Amino acid sequence: MKEEMILPVKEMIDQAFEAMGKAYTPYSGFKVGAALLSADGTLYQGCNIENAAYTPSNCAERTAFFKAVSQGDKEFKAICIVGGKEGIPTGLTAPCGVCRQVMMEFCDPETFQIILAASRDEYQIFSLKELLPMGFGPKNL
Repeated sequence: MKEEMILPVKEMIDQAFEAMGKAYTPYSGFKVGAALLSADGTLYQGCNIENAAYTPSNCAERTAFFKAVSQGDKEFKAICIVGGKEGIPTGLTAPCGVCRQVMMEFCDPETFQIILAASRDEYQIFSLKELLPMGFGPKNL
């Protein structure tokens, strides 16, 4: 496990679990919660929201990012992600490729931290660059 790097890891895990409890997953039953930490210390929660047509569904991570950006926040330090069938984690839940790309839009891949947690005591911390090597973002344009 990596150093917590002055992140409020336990609080973020708690917030992600709370968000997971709000997930709308009548089709897959796989619930995901996220807690996004902005540069000023604000935490934004997100949960996954499914749709019968599938493609209009939204992941927890993107829900958190879109909430933050819609509130005018565009600088972020970290995100915590938890997930599991019927809301019971059995391991770590990594962000999908689309969510990683959204993170690349708003975050520095070298410094943005991604906390994947199964519980308050079982988690791992990765940089965005570790989960999205050679990512394409605004600096590429």
